[in-house]
Amino acid sequence: MIDYASSRPRPLVRDHVDVFGFVRRLDWILMLAVGGIVAYGLWAVAGITRFDVEGDENYYVVRQAIAVGLGFAVFLVALVIDPDRYRRAQQPIYVASLLGMLLVFPLADTTRGSKRWIELGPFQFQPSEFGKLLFVLALAGFLADRARRLHEPRVVLQAIGLAAIPIALVFKQPDLGTALVYGAALVACLFIAGIRWLHLGLLVGTVALLASSVVWFLPSAGIEVLEPYQTARLNFTNLEEDPGGTAYNQTQSITAVGSGGLEGRGVEGATQTRLDYLPEHHTDFVFAALAEQRGFFGAALLLALYLLVVWRGLRVITVARDAYSAIVAGGIVVAFLFQIFVNVGMTMGVAPVTGIPLPFVTVGGSSMVMNIVAVGVLQAIYARGHHGRRRR
Repeated sequence: MIDYASSRPRPLVRDHVDVFGFVRRLDWILMLAVGGIVAYGLWAVAGITRFDVEGDENYYVVRQAIAVGLGFAVFLVALVIDPDRYRRAQQPIYVASLLGMLLVFPLADTTRGSKRWIELGPFQFQPSEFGKLLFVLALAGFLADRARRLHEPRVVLQAIGLAAIPIALVFKQPDLGTALVYGAALVACLFIAGIRWLHLGLLVGTVALLASSVVWFLPSAGIEVLEPYQTARLNFTNLEEDPGGTAYNQTQSITAVGSGGLEGRGVEGATQTRLDYLPEHHTDFVFAALAEQRGFFGAALLLALYLLVVWRGLRVITVARDAYSAIVAGGIVVAFLFQIFVNVGMTMGVAPVTGIPLPFVTVGGSSMVMNIVAVGVLQAIYARGHHGRRRR
């Protein structure tokens, strides 16, 4: 947790913009790490999806590259926006995130049992993906404005109540994985904001009790909260009970990861991916497909790049100029880390299958654009941080 002398909004003033000085103050290690993951991800997707669309082996990688280009354009916009502007616009941001999530119910088609994607011509827009960033920007504003009152249980409950609405809307779609990401971001924001350990412990304990009730206690009493397929996915510790049914995807994923060995089987030799034994190999189980094709060394390289991004993201928290910027950075970094942990874990059978995408690699325009823009927000915070005009 980080304390600041003042958490009041800073006045926005028009200063002469030193473009070159601003560019020098960016975290270029973070920039290169993210660029490396994006490039590596495009290369991996090109191999993973080569045989997915007959007659067009570059179908998915081209669409992914378009998303990268769009994300980079919005990234540049995010760089020049002072984070204080998000703080001042926290209420419109919060309302916009809720509206986006509400629109999926009347406008989205049901795909694989969920209403998540709104069709925009040849593309699909997933509001809950962009909501991850909007959620953090709005919640951080609420907490920063009440930094001196966070010891009051009422303020903490108000923050949790504000967070519960978008989490419930995402859960209703149903999208359990994204709802969990929102929950992780909520805990991170509260921690960085400086709530009492007692309140944080009570929150975590309550969440654990609710999760246990939804998964075990309520179903045993005949009350089903989750869809049957969601319940089956969460039962990831007993894969041997139904390897050809509910556990099929995860069983095939574990097989793909193990068959990759140290150096991988290559694009042609990766039969789990090429022959489509591994379902969703370009989305949920993209890491398993990468591990099969590129082996331990290829997977380790990606994880090392992720580690570098997380390290630099944590550094952004320490140099943030005010409480709001620190809370935003913390929420973004923890949500990012949570997604990596769960996605990689589920491919190896150590986490439930929740549909959480692998940042910068999973095929999906909304996820790609959102993650790149989130990095832009981190860079905007870093460039305006305590290190001033000195390079670090």
